[in-house]
Amino acid sequence: MELHPALAVLAPLVGRWRGEGRGEYPTIEPFTYGEEATFAHVGKPFLAYTQRTWSLDTGAPLHAEAGYWRAGGDGRIEVTLSHPFGAVEVLVGTMAGGRLHLASQAVVTTPTAKRIDAIERDIDFDGDVLRYRIRMAAVGEPMTHHLAAELSRSS
Repeated sequence: MELHPALAVLAPLVGRWRGEGRGEYPTIEPFTYGEEATFAHVGKPFLAYTQRTWSLDTGAPLHAEAGYWRAGGDGRIEVTLSHPFGAVEVLVGTMAGGRLHLASQAVVTTPTAKRIDAIERDIDFDGDVLRYRIRMAAVGEPMTHHLAAELSRSS
């Protein structure tokens, strides 16, 4: 199936990605993780996204998220992500020259979820390698580095 023409700017994301990353935050101990992310299309003007991570030490599941990525024209990107710990992110940003910068327009949490005020995601593409950095302001901490990973396209 052909990629919808509106998604040309997001074409470098399409596929399955695997790799490893490192996480830290002032309120937790640093950790390493494995990750798999998939960006798929069905001919419509969005990419469906799923992601899961696991502990490199124990193999235990750590995190998962799912959502949709849309191109808004002129390099603008819109993303909605849902997290099983009770949060939903709405991110907007731009894609230019193999670099994608997203910032949360809104983060909504359920009554029992930890407070998250803002999230920023930077993604760089270099052929079949994807590198990202995530910063967040949460649980009373200012915008701070949280995650960094390098993934390779596996299909």
